[in-house]
Amino acid sequence: MPSSASDTAPSDLAIVGAGPAGLAAAVTAAGLGLRVTLLDAGERPGGQYYRHPAPGLGAARPEALHHGWAAFASREAALRAHEEAGRITYLPAHHVWTVVPDGPAWTLHAVAGPDEAAATLHARAVLLATGSYERQLPFPGWTLPGVVGAGGAQAMLKSGLVLPGRRVVVAGSGPLLLAVAGSLAAAGARVPAVVEAAAYGGYAGHVPALLRNPGKLAEAATYGSALLRRHIRLLTRHAVTAAHGTDRVEAVTVARLDRDWRPVPGTARRIPCDALAVGHGLVPQLELATGLGCATRRSADATAALALDAEQRTSVPGIWSAGETGGIGGAQLALLEGEIAAHAIAGRPVPAALTRRRARLRAFAGAMGAAHRPGAGWTDWLRDDTDVCRCEEVPAGRIREAVAGLGARDARTVKLLTRAGMGWCQGRMCGPAVAALAGVGVPPGPSGPGGEPAPDRRPLSCPVPLRHLAELPPADG
Repeated sequence: MPSSASDTAPSDLAIVGAGPAGLAAAVTAAGLGLRVTLLDAGERPGGQYYRHPAPGLGAARPEALHHGWAAFASREAALRAHEEAGRITYLPAHHVWTVVPDGPAWTLHAVAGPDEAAATLHARAVLLATGSYERQLPFPGWTLPGVVGAGGAQAMLKSGLVLPGRRVVVAGSGPLLLAVAGSLAAAGARVPAVVEAAAYGGYAGHVPALLRNPGKLAEAATYGSALLRRHIRLLTRHAVTAAHGTDRVEAVTVARLDRDWRPVPGTARRIPCDALAVGHGLVPQLELATGLGCATRRSADATAALALDAEQRTSVPGIWSAGETGGIGGAQLALLEGEIAAHAIAGRPVPAALTRRRARLRAFAGAMGAAHRPGAGWTDWLRDDTDVCRCEEVPAGRIREAVAGLGARDARTVKLLTRAGMGWCQGRMCGPAVAALAGVGVPPGPSGPGGEPAPDRRPLSCPVPLRHLAELPPADG
C-alpha cells in the first residue's frame, strides 16, 4: 500500500470509486495498456450497488439479492486478473479526501484503513466515480428508530442479511422503491404498501425514451408483477407525512398529494408498521469534483450533476468522471460510461455501440428524473418543530425564520445563521431540504424551482485526522 508520494511511481490513471463505473473503467483501461490505481472506501469492489454479505455470514447465493450480478462478476474476475498481472493496483479501504494538481499530473490524498493512516499517490489522469447517496425529505417523526433510508434497507439486506423490521412500509419516490419492496418481501418481510409520491403518468411525456429502452420496461413489469403476486399495495401520489411511536416507529401517516406534492386535506390515514424504508431518489456525490472546480449542471431530477462532454471529460483538463456523478442513471449506464471514459483516457476511439447505448440509457434516466422530481409543496408537511438537520438538531421553524425574518435566500446563508449542514454528514442528509426551504418565494432561475444550488466547494470530502494535514508539505498546504 503506498503511504507517501516517494514510494510509488505515478500511475497512468487513478480511479476513485470501485462501483460499477469505476470497476468497468479500471478493467477496460488496464486492457488498453494503462497502469491503473483503483481506490475505494469500501472493503470490496462493487460500490453501493453490488454489496457483498460479510464472509462470516456464509451466504450461499449472494447474487440472488442483486440485479445484473453477472455483469459485476465478470468485471471483478477481470480486476483480479489484472491485479495479479500488475496492471491494476487495487486499494480498498482508501477514502480519498482531496485531489490536487501536481504539475502536469495529480496528487491524491486518502485516509486508509481502520487506523486512518495517511496515503498519498500520484497519477497522470484521474477518473472520479464516486457514485451517489440518498435524497431524504424530512417529515415529523423521521428521526425515530426504525426509520431508515430505502437504499439503507436494501444495504442492510444485501450486506448484513437482516431486515429493518417485520412489517415495513416502503415510501418516497423513484424506481428504487419497487426493487426495495420486492427484496424485502422476498426475504420474509411484510410490506403493507409502497407509497410513491409521484404519478407514473409523468412518464407519458417521454414515450420515445421508453420505447428505446424495452429492457427497462421489462424490468419495471417484473417489479410490478412481484408486488401483485405478494399483494403489496402501490399508492401513487401519496407520501408518508409523519411517523409515530415512542421507542421506535409504530405507524405512519400517509396522505394523498396534489400535483405540487402538497398533502390534500382529509386524505390522511395511518398504516401500522415497525419499520419505514424511505427515500426520494439519489444525489450525485460531487465533493471531490467541485473541490477541483468542475462545472455542474442541473439534472432533470433537480439535483446538481457534473457537466461532461461526449468522452466523459469534466471542465477541468485531466479529470474525467463516470456514473452517477454525471446524473443518476443506474448501474447499466455507469458500466457503459466507465468503459467510454477508459477508451478516451487511453487515447483510443470510443466504440460507436457504446455511445449509442449510453445515449439511449441517458434519455431514459432523464425521463425517470423528470417523472420523480420532488414538487415544491412537500415542505407543507414539515411542522416548525420538525428537525431538518439531524446532526445539529435544527428544526424547520428556525430555517423558516432565517428565510422570512433574516433574509436568507440560499442554503449557505441558512447554514451560517442556523448551523444547518455543519454536522458530521456535512449536509448530505439535510442539504436538499435546507435548499428547498431557503428557496421559498424565489422565482425559478438558474438554480431552478426549490432553490437547489450547485454543491458547495469543500477542501475535504470526508473527516481527516489533523495530523495528516499537519504533515502535508507546504506546496499542498
